[in-house]
Amino acid sequence: MTDVLAIAEHRRGELRDVSYELISAGRGLADDLGGELHVAVVSGQVEEFARRLDREGVDVVHTVSDGEEFNHGVYVQAVEALIEELDPTVLLMPNSVNGLDYGPAVANRLGRPLVTDVVDASFDDGLVATREMYGSKVETTVEVGGDRVAAMIRGGEWPGASGNGDAEIREFEFEVDESAVRTSVAGFEEVAGGDVDIADAEVLVSVGRGIEEEENIELIEELADALDATLSASRPIVDNEWLPPNRQVGQSGKTVTPEVYIAIGISGAVQHVAGMKGSETIVAINTDPNAPIFDIADYGIVDDLFDVVPALIAEFE
Repeated sequence: MTDVLAIAEHRRGELRDVSYELISAGRGLADDLGGELHVAVVSGQVEEFARRLDREGVDVVHTVSDGEEFNHGVYVQAVEALIEELDPTVLLMPNSVNGLDYGPAVANRLGRPLVTDVVDASFDDGLVATREMYGSKVETTVEVGGDRVAAMIRGGEWPGASGNGDAEIREFEFEVDESAVRTSVAGFEEVAGGDVDIADAEVLVSVGRGIEEEENIELIEELADALDATLSASRPIVDNEWLPPNRQVGQSGKTVTPEVYIAIGISGAVQHVAGMKGSETIVAINTDPNAPIFDIADYGIVDDLFDVVPALIAEFE
C-alpha cells in the first residue's frame, strides 16, 4: 500500500508550481501516516518531468506516457489505474482547472470521499482538511471518514518542495480504453493579454481602486518597468476593464506567490488577500492607516500613492 499519491500537473511542456506544492503537502501527510510519498505525472515529457519532481521527500515517481497534453479521458483512466495498483490512503490532486476536471470523476468512480479547495491538511485517524468559506472570512475544519480519501489542494498554500531527492523512477504502463476517450486537444487560445502569466512573476506591482482614473495606470506601469516587475491588479480595476482579466489577483482571479508583492492603492479585501497572502514579502502603499492590507504587509507606507510612486520610480530608474 502507498500512503500518499500526488498527481503532478503540467501545461504546454512545463510543470506547474502546484506540482511542487503537492509534494510539500503530500510529504506532510505521509509523515503523519509514517509512510511513503509517491508522485505521478501523466502525459507529456514524463522522463524530464520525473527528474524535476525528484525532490527531497519523494519516495517514488511514476511516469505514465500517453499523449502530450491534458485529456480528461486519459487522466481519469490513468489515475484510476494508479490507485488500483498502489492503493494510496490519500490521493492528492491540484485544485486547478485540470484537477477539477478529472479529480471528481476519479473519486466518484472509486467511491472515495473528496475534499476540494483545501488550504491545510493533516492525518490523524482520518484526513483533517481546512477550507475557507464566505470569502475567506471563515476557516472550517473537515474531518473525513473512511480509510481511503481524496483531496484537492489550493495553489499557493504550501511552499514548493526544494532540494534534490533520491526517488525511484517507475514507468507505469496501462492500456487506455480509447472508446472512453471522447475529447482531444485541438489547440490553445490565450485570453487577451495572455502572453503574461502573473502566477509566474517574481515581482508583482499590483494596483487597486486608489488609482482613481484609468489614465493613471500608466504611472504604475512606469514603476513596474523600473523594477523589471509584472503589472497586476485587484478586481475593481479589471471590472472597469482598465486591465485584462489575466492580470487579476484574488479569489476570482489568480493566486500568486511572488518574492515581492507591491500593493498600491489596494485596501486588502479578503477576496484579494486570498490570492496574494503567500507572497514572500508584501509592501503596501495606502493613504488609510487602517486599511486591512497593512495587517499582512511586511512594509507599509501610509501616504498618497501619487507622491510615493514617482519617488520610487526616480529611485529605481
